Amino acid sequence: MKYVLLAWATPLALFWGWFFLSANDINFGSIYLSRALHDLVFQLYGEMLGIDGATIPWLVAKACILDTGILLGIWAFRRRALLRAWLAAQRQRYFPADFTAGREAGRAHLEG
Repeated sequence: MKYVLLAWATPLALFWGWFFLSANDINFGSIYLSRALHDLVFQLYGEMLGIDGATIPWLVAKACILDTGILLGIWAFRRRALLRAWLAAQRQRYFPADFTAGREAGRAHLEG
């Protein structure tokens, strides 16, 4: 699973790192991080896709959120026993058994 997460996180870090550095024209003397190349790349992608180039970063962000949700769901499914035990411990920590028993007794009194 760690290799899957690494294969997921590496392109995201590279793309969003390039995106924010080039969008703010923090180029360190390199053409690859310049705002001119940033605008050209999204203009070209926009022309190829037939959409406005300014919408492409938002489409990529939505895809990243969806991919992240899918990977977190897979991770949670694989760790469901550990997560269930952790949730039970947290529930016991913040809502002790005598507290929940008293609440149930009070509810039964109100209903009866």
